[in-house]
Amino acid sequence: MDAQMEKDFIKGGAFLIENRNASEIFTPEDLSEEQRMIGETTRDFIDNEVIPNLEAMENHDWELARQLVHKAGELGLLGANIPEEYGGLDLDQTTGVVVAENMGRASGFGVTFGSQTSIGLLPILYFGSDFLKEKYIPGIVSGEKVTAYCLSESGSGSDALGAKANAKLSEDGTHYVLNGEKMWISNGSFSDYFIVFAKVDGEKKKFSAFVVERSETCRPGAEEHKMGIKSSSTTPLILSDCKVPVENLIGEVGDGAKIAFNILNVGRFKLGASATGGMKLAVHQSIRYANEREQFNVPISSFGAMKHKLAEMAIQTWVAEAMSYRTVGMIDALIGEDGGDKEKKLRSIEEYSVESSINKVWCSEALDYVVDEMVQIYGGA
Repeated sequence: MDAQMEKDFIKGGAFLIENRNASEIFTPEDLSEEQRMIGETTRDFIDNEVIPNLEAMENHDWELARQLVHKAGELGLLGANIPEEYGGLDLDQTTGVVVAENMGRASGFGVTFGSQTSIGLLPILYFGSDFLKEKYIPGIVSGEKVTAYCLSESGSGSDALGAKANAKLSEDGTHYVLNGEKMWISNGSFSDYFIVFAKVDGEKKKFSAFVVERSETCRPGAEEHKMGIKSSSTTPLILSDCKVPVENLIGEVGDGAKIAFNILNVGRFKLGASATGGMKLAVHQSIRYANEREQFNVPISSFGAMKHKLAEMAIQTWVAEAMSYRTVGMIDALIGEDGGDKEKKLRSIEEYSVESSINKVWCSEALDYVVDEMVQIYGGA
């Protein structure tokens, strides 16, 4: 953090119109010793605990996935950016990106981790009442409970406000009754809590968010059949006259859009970092294989076409890393200027929403490119 505070950072979007020099840009070389140690802890956890169990999770051993979430909680990885009063470490956003990058090595478990620590948790932290924070966050941060984010629906896709799920206040005013179906829910099969978005009385202006506990009236559907990320659970969520206490409303009625879109900003820049970690792993494995595999009595890494592929993969990875740390460096610097309370943190993240979106799109597409080239290197040998 000291390196970040010493630099004069620009505000969101200014990269389009202003020139900056190297001293004003945060890079991985500016990471503190503590941040590097947390990165090493995360990497050791992934390499020693997660990767050996990926095949089992790809075969839907979700109890094993739960156990790994709990182990991550014991290591403090689930609460890097969460206040100490709720069981977290209260570290800066840069440390969160260090963790996210290393989690990118974890294949589908990285998706499980992201849902648990970001979109499935932060709506409560940033917008929930003290009651909700005290009741739900400690269990999520410890890994004893698993959480999921339920925004999308089959009929509306990315149009969140087009959702059909509805909530109706009971006559005695003690609870809401939720009905509807959510789609593509990460952690769906084994989540205990769900952040569910629904329209109160079916009205768009009353689009709201709720913390819903798993029950017979709030249950996951069958696992989706996917081409990839098979070690992450993805299901529908079915709500059938599900009673939710009024205390479990996040924020106020009508706050749903504000909650959804602000929280997604955090997920976006961390997703970019996670993609970077996946790219680094793919480049490393591709180089190792290309050096070991021989054709015509020489390693295939000596061929011009292979050299070109590996070079382009390394370039894309380097750019992704630079984007990730430059963006989070600016966010943390602005948080340092504005103060550390949660409202100011959220505003600082929102300031760089353009950069966060760029990170998500570009790094995701770069990961796709790097992995495809990896397939060519392995398959073309």
